[in-house]
Amino acid sequence: MLFLVATPIGNLTDITLRALDTLRSSDFILCEDTRHTLKLLNHYGIKKPLLSYHKFNELAQLNAIVEKLKQGRLISLVSDAGTPLISDPGQLLVQRCIKEEIPITAIPGACAAIDALLLSGFDACRFQFVGFLPKQRNELIRAFQEYLPYPGITICYESPERLAKTLSILNSIQPNVHVAIARELTKKFEEILRGDASSLALQLSQSPLKGECILLIEGKARETDYSELPIGEHISKIEQDFSLTKKEAIKLVASQRNISKRDVYKATIKPDSDKI
Repeated sequence: MLFLVATPIGNLTDITLRALDTLRSSDFILCEDTRHTLKLLNHYGIKKPLLSYHKFNELAQLNAIVEKLKQGRLISLVSDAGTPLISDPGQLLVQRCIKEEIPITAIPGACAAIDALLLSGFDACRFQFVGFLPKQRNELIRAFQEYLPYPGITICYESPERLAKTLSILNSIQPNVHVAIARELTKKFEEILRGDASSLALQLSQSPLKGECILLIEGKARETDYSELPIGEHISKIEQDFSLTKKEAIKLVASQRNISKRDVYKATIKPDSDKI
């Protein structure tokens, strides 16, 4: 059986009793960095074989691990911190287990994205998690253009070295967008910064952050129900609010309304089609 075990994101006491029992009963533990996981196990006096399992070797390890699971071994999968599979390796193994009808279960626990959401002060009822942001400027711009119309909170991971530049780009697309930055969660220097992209970009350019950071963005679309607009107005509004080209706006409107790009395009040249 495969166990997906959440581990602490900083404070070693943020682990459940069930997670500890599961790790103790496992035949061995799959982990991103054996040295990192060993610190956790040593803290709780757990001695189990550790097998390195990360994004660079997960495909090569897959068949051997599946074979051990078929033999009845109890195997736990952990990430360096937080909940496995959330921007961490493991998805291939889970999919293979489902295909092979190998039992799996998740042992819930700490998750940095959820912790950051709770501390942000934003409405936590609707949110999307998008993982790590693209590094290239053009890709980052396209990503923000896709994320900003979301009517809720967008949660993403970002390097502290890139945060000021990322916020500057964000502000150029959506002026005064509200954001929150969470860093070093559950650790001694835990900190939450709140404000708009412009002010925080300036603050970070003068005083860069250190440690693991999470960026949360409050979607402007929460104030506007674009779907209630005629398609032509919807496209124009999206273009204006999110600095999109006509082509980009048509693609996004098609996605938001769950209709084809062709139908959206037709609506821009045929007024009667605005009632779609």
